[in-house]
Amino acid sequence: MVAALCVVLSAGAQHTDAHIHGHVIDKTTGEHLPYIVVMLKGTTIGVTTEHTGHYMIRNIPEGSFTIEVSAIGYKTQTRDVNIAKGRSYEVNFTLEEDFVQIDGVIVSATRSETTRRMSPTLVNVVGMDTYDRTNATTVAQGLSFQPGVRVENNCQNCGFQQVRINGLDGQYTQILIDSRPIFSALAGVYGIEQLPANMVDRVEVMRGGGSALFGSSAIAGTINIITREPVRNSAAISHTATSIAGSSALHNTTDINASIVSEDNKLGIAVFGQNTAKDAWDANGDGFTELSAISGQTMGFRGYLKTGLYSKLTAEYHHLQEFRRGGDNLDLPPHEAMIAEQTDHGINTGGLKFDWFSKDQRHRLNAFASLQHIERESYYGAGKDPDAYGKTTDLTWVGGAQYIYKAEKCVFMPADLTVGLEYNEDYLRDNMWGYNRTTDQIVRIVSAYAQNEWKNSQWGILLGGRLDKHNLIDGIIFSPRANIRYNPTENVNFRASYSYGFRAPQAFDEDLHIDNVGGTVSMIRLSDDLAVEKSQSVSVSADIYHSWGNWQANMLAEGFFTDLDDVFALRELGFENGILIKERHNESGARVFGGNLEGKVAYKNLLQVQMGVTVQKSRYKESRSWGEGVESTRAMFRTPDLHGYMTASYNLFKELTLALTGTYTGSMLVEHHAGMIEKNMTVRTPDFWDMGLKAAYNLKLYENFNLQVNAGVQNILNSFQNDFDSGADRDSGYMYGPTLPRTFFMGLKLMY
Repeated sequence: MVAALCVVLSAGAQHTDAHIHGHVIDKTTGEHLPYIVVMLKGTTIGVTTEHTGHYMIRNIPEGSFTIEVSAIGYKTQTRDVNIAKGRSYEVNFTLEEDFVQIDGVIVSATRSETTRRMSPTLVNVVGMDTYDRTNATTVAQGLSFQPGVRVENNCQNCGFQQVRINGLDGQYTQILIDSRPIFSALAGVYGIEQLPANMVDRVEVMRGGGSALFGSSAIAGTINIITREPVRNSAAISHTATSIAGSSALHNTTDINASIVSEDNKLGIAVFGQNTAKDAWDANGDGFTELSAISGQTMGFRGYLKTGLYSKLTAEYHHLQEFRRGGDNLDLPPHEAMIAEQTDHGINTGGLKFDWFSKDQRHRLNAFASLQHIERESYYGAGKDPDAYGKTTDLTWVGGAQYIYKAEKCVFMPADLTVGLEYNEDYLRDNMWGYNRTTDQIVRIVSAYAQNEWKNSQWGILLGGRLDKHNLIDGIIFSPRANIRYNPTENVNFRASYSYGFRAPQAFDEDLHIDNVGGTVSMIRLSDDLAVEKSQSVSVSADIYHSWGNWQANMLAEGFFTDLDDVFALRELGFENGILIKERHNESGARVFGGNLEGKVAYKNLLQVQMGVTVQKSRYKESRSWGEGVESTRAMFRTPDLHGYMTASYNLFKELTLALTGTYTGSMLVEHHAGMIEKNMTVRTPDFWDMGLKAAYNLKLYENFNLQVNAGVQNILNSFQNDFDSGADRDSGYMYGPTLPRTFFMGLKLMY
């Protein structure tokens, strides 16, 4: 094992015999801190502290540099140093804990790294500590613990989970992997539920319109999944066993992680894998699933090669194979069941990125390419239908380049100018041979964007815009944004923002397959005069930090308003050759407005409490009726006016951590379709408290080997829906409330 990662300059560079060494300690405890990242800012030169808390950077080129020391849970520190040939320098650091993430790094706000404090727009970060506290094994499961965000189950057969931001459906949210819009329409159906949490470094959530940065679908918000990058030699393996509702229905998950970094720190790779197997669960004993059976395997890696002092190549890849089945008679072929929804996904996703920056840090260029390929075999059918088998293939790729120029002064203030070009192409083919239905969809988007951010420690002003040429839309779409930040003091941040968003039309919709379950074969046609769905979003916020003694606190208050125009809707045109033709057209629009309030309190590393609440109204501009015989309403469905969350962790003693977490979902309107019931009904749901408790004990086995034993219960109060439909005529979409009933889990994790 190499305890310290020491830097050697790129091939051919001269040895200067100029070194920096020192230690990093905790301000409160005085203990030396291992595995802290020590970098020369603006270069690829960096190390991590060894297990003793010491570091050494060797053969540094002559010149002036800034040393940056950072770690999760600590405030970032910098120190300037002038390097001369043949000299050694001792530079020590004392880090202060930062449990409220004032100096957390984010990229979603501007498409380049900045701290949360300096960001022109509000971005919340879901870190791995949240996933650990909540025992979340997928990306989707940890997202509920952010203001304005809800995760819900939408189908008893397929187990589809939807993420809602600021009261809008999942299709209004743009999903990114490492800032790239590589999630296709097909991948977005199950999306982040399929991504394992152990591949993630953090998840950034930016609420409000983001099309000026990321293009189509960034209306309600943007979820940016930042994958884990190797920083040191490490390994971990874990297994969690969960009993659903205390029954024999089990959910087993095994995670593997490993990172290897070369001795000269020029090459590193992080690999991950997850195997999950979840039994189906029947809540009411009618023989039909409320939770579908899922089995899946995911594996992948992220690696880097430092090609020079100021350049770096990064590669990322992951493969997912997932099978899921819901309905009845799961042990029989799907066409022998009364209802069956079955999918078998094979998904390959990868990307390359090259970063270059100048020696004076004023110029930065990155070029990137990402690709996703999906093959899915499916069955969506009822009544033992032999024709309901299908196959869907999807190929999506995106490539582009981005340039950033840092000006010492632009008119009146230092500024960062960012310009970029992107090309995105998606080819989807959906076949259901038994119904003679084939959908071919090709989407091509050419994009260019530019923004200028004037900023100093007190003020930040950003103006930007994006041009998108979409092959399914006439003309060019312009998406502007404007943001202002004012920091009267270091720990007080005021922000105001305006952003435009749009959603481009597409002929493919997963609802096509759901219709098959109801016995109807359908296709979607785009209206001749179809326009893009547009949004304008405004938000204001106050983000305040305060420390007193060993206590730290953060209070966030945000108000938001989103206006939607030309909202997409479907209408039936009639049958052609036995296939129901639906037309996608525009309706008037909708408005969503409300506020988010979030508070965090931390005492040393012993106690951390975080709570958030969202109050909102989601209303269409004109009344609508969702079905025959149902009274029209302006209210959006599945959007509670009140929802919130809380997390709390307490280190009872050094080895034992207790975590209490929970979400609250207020009353809301949901659709209940006729089938088991005689006629369509609009139902107002009860409210739900979904609370969880986890205890984790860490045991040091030998030097750097540690073992964690954990156990807990989710949905302690068993606050769960109790009025599911029964039988083959049920409405499988009549599902609301928490994603799981009361469940019990135990886990082991071995770490190096």
